[in-house]
Amino acid sequence: MAVPFRHTLLQPLRRRSVPIITISGSQAPVDTASWSPVARQVYERKNASPIVYDYPSLQQLRFEMELRAAVVAAAYELSGSGLHFADFKHARCNEALWTLTPEGGFRIRADATPADGIRDIFANGGQYATECATAAMIVFYKGALDLIGPGEFNRLFSGLLLYDWHTEGNLLLTKSAGPEETYPGDLVYFKNPDFSPDTPQWRGENAIKVEDDLYYGHPFGITSSQAILSHLNRFRRPGSETPAYLTDEVVYPNYPLLSSFALGRGRMIIARIGRYRYTG
Repeated sequence: MAVPFRHTLLQPLRRRSVPIITISGSQAPVDTASWSPVARQVYERKNASPIVYDYPSLQQLRFEMELRAAVVAAAYELSGSGLHFADFKHARCNEALWTLTPEGGFRIRADATPADGIRDIFANGGQYATECATAAMIVFYKGALDLIGPGEFNRLFSGLLLYDWHTEGNLLLTKSAGPEETYPGDLVYFKNPDFSPDTPQWRGENAIKVEDDLYYGHPFGITSSQAILSHLNRFRRPGSETPAYLTDEVVYPNYPLLSSFALGRGRMIIARIGRYRYTG
């Protein structure tokens, strides 16, 4: 079922009058020439925001921007993978790499690696079926895999389970309370408060923002907020006068924790996004 994220870590926001991203509280010049296009775009948008975004280091700033770019690329890739939509009762996976749990989750087999398992979903999506929350987690894991590489990924996510909002500790999703803005790579939630009890799978939709008003939501693919809302509104209880709406909840990975594994390789960043490779 499409249920909202349940883990909560509040992130304080501060207003400012001058558009600047700060490093440890101070303004610092940032050369984005070698960044991927989406990473550079997100940086420019955050830097023009009236909200303060302070980073402890330039490395962590760039890592977040590049991971957002990798998540966007993964969302487009999963959209075209052939992944089927199903509730947990009817979920399925490639059992050469995954074990289907009684609850409808995918547990990586002991004789397979998490990196190979994630990559197989994108390469052979037609062998898999799941709902929107699990699809969103798959996108996040693929973004992390493409950025930090299979060695670190396999170590961090050994025994990987894909199931609803379950995440391995090293991904540690964070939820912002009452954010004023969202950026590509954020996970948002479209809520259908008066969903029909006959179709509980349409109580809402978890979606990855990929552009200003474009989202990846399983099974919709890449589409607008209005398209998602229109679909949800077709599955309200009779007589409902409360339409579906986009909530103000925003979810994203633990960028500082994940960045330490990329930074530990002796480089500022290593990014493999689509067919492009970025090293700094």
